Amino acid sequence: LVASPSLSGSLLRIPFAAWVDTTGGKKPFVVLLVMSILGMGGLLAVIHWLPLLGSAQSSLAFGALFALGTLVGCGAAAFSVGIGQVSYWFPQRRQGRVLAMFAGVGNLAPGLVSLGLPYLLRDGGLQGAYSIWLLVLVLASALYCLLGHNAPYFQLRRQEYSSAEARCVASGTHGQELFPSEDAVASLRLAAGSSRTWALVVVYFTTFGGLVALTSWLPVYWAKFHGAEAILAGRLTALFSLSASLLRIFPGGLLADAIGGLPALIPALLALAAGAAALAASEGFERAAAGQMGVALGMGLANAAVFKLVPQEIPTAVGGATGWVSGL
Repeated sequence: LVASPSLSGSLLRIPFAAWVDTTGGKKPFVVLLVMSILGMGGLLAVIHWLPLLGSAQSSLAFGALFALGTLVGCGAAAFSVGIGQVSYWFPQRRQGRVLAMFAGVGNLAPGLVSLGLPYLLRDGGLQGAYSIWLLVLVLASALYCLLGHNAPYFQLRRQEYSSAEARCVASGTHGQELFPSEDAVASLRLAAGSSRTWALVVVYFTTFGGLVALTSWLPVYWAKFHGAEAILAGRLTALFSLSASLLRIFPGGLLADAIGGLPALIPALLALAAGAAALAASEGFERAAAGQMGVALGMGLANAAVFKLVPQEIPTAVGGATGWVSGL
């Protein structure tokens, strides 16, 4: 039940990221946000009505929560759409920092939720906490609908420019450097045919997949292994998640632009390995906290380096490559 939104949010990244190469990012982004809003609204309705169903609630609860949780998770797939959309907007020399900014600020959410959710649950109950979450989601979606735009090439194609004309104008007038294959299946196939895509999949599976997994697991770890109260465990988890996200922006993105994706990635993975070893071997609270922060440092820097490398290593199928890397 807990895994369902994570799985839908991960697996849908693959086709939706490839969709960016055909229409630009705005349409798939909006579709995913609407699906997530519908799921959250449904969860609120279930929370309200389920206690009124009496003995029938247990047989209905799991199926309803599973389906709606899966729908809510669709919003997480917007990450890969945004990576593709941002990649087409900016020249390659700036992509390390802008992609790190997009992903890093976006990834602050798990840390902020870990920090604030215990207080929201205490003061407003489950229904109050979910209502605030739904309100934030609706407002953010409305803001994106108003302000979000596709890269110049996609805007020109909507104005019925030919592909060649759109490339010429977008490149010469607007400075766009990357251009899509315009076929979602072809983009996925082209990206899948590159060994570099799969190398980045393995790295990102470890670094960002590990970040998501640890954000879910660390509250249990601090409570069960170190006897921390729920609010303290939430604060420590928030410190981990927020640190990894902020380090992805600074110095992660700037470092990747300055020295290149691969030279930035290697020391980041070494820092991650050292932090993980310290966390696994430590029994005391202080050493465990230090190990946790070492893991956060390595993951933050590595995540920035990976998406500096995606448009650099697979420039003709950015959407497809982003889907494989971020989805798997």
